[in-house]
Amino acid sequence: MTPTVRAALWMIGSIASFSTMAVAGREVSGSLDTFEIMMYRSLVGVIMVCALATATGAWRHIRIDRLGMHLVRNLAHFTGQNLWFYAVTVIPLAQVFALEFTSPIWVIVLSPLILGERLTPVRALAAIMGFIGILIVARPDLAGVNAGVVTAASSAIFFAVTIMLTKRLTRHEGIASILFWLTAMQLIMGIVMAGYDGDIALPDLQTGPWVFLIGCAGLLAHYCLTNALAIAPATVVVPIDFVRLPTIAVIGMLVYGEALDMWVFVGAAIIFAGNYANIWVESRRAKSL
Repeated sequence: MTPTVRAALWMIGSIASFSTMAVAGREVSGSLDTFEIMMYRSLVGVIMVCALATATGAWRHIRIDRLGMHLVRNLAHFTGQNLWFYAVTVIPLAQVFALEFTSPIWVIVLSPLILGERLTPVRALAAIMGFIGILIVARPDLAGVNAGVVTAASSAIFFAVTIMLTKRLTRHEGIASILFWLTAMQLIMGIVMAGYDGDIALPDLQTGPWVFLIGCAGLLAHYCLTNALAIAPATVVVPIDFVRLPTIAVIGMLVYGEALDMWVFVGAAIIFAGNYANIWVESRRAKSL
């Protein structure tokens, strides 16, 4: 199995996890603000990471020599995730994901500078086709610009920075170290931001299971994404993530009655075409080496 195919399988887990987190985030938004959601998500994550590290002996792999890069990465992710959680509560889920997916454009443009990766014509074409598909699905216009659209679009920039810094960290550190500092640092950030007004809401019997699901899905999403980034270039991994768009569009229709029309599938077909072309070419290149 080639690295590209293995990365694609990890991204399937990432797509399922992020979609689950979007639904759970919307379900608790009436009781918890975004900082509280992030705080509880990180708390669940810290407990799970510590338990797994203890059970597997992974504590020896958790390093402290790149805390500065971890801090910048997690600040970027914390900011982007808070913007994202707000957006999923005020605009359709498909639109949130569509706007979020502008981040691959930033990754593809900046990866040669930050990661030293080669921008091949096929990778660039896959990203461009994905972005065209997103525009067809979202069909943005000035009349539709609101706080949800602005926050969703802004989150894409922070997620792009997160992706690139994650790729840099995977060159030197294992997944256990990256996930530990992700959850630990963002727990502290969440406590500070959620408690700055002296009022932190507690989950109840109704929101508690959703909060736990957010924590599990968030951790699993990053585990899958980090594994994918560790074995394939970011410009290969990120376009695969476009599949989240038609997935969440269908979920939004079934769960929340959000409108779904033929343009979603037209855009999705273009996205899938770009992804398939990219994976096919990368697989053939790997076999020829």
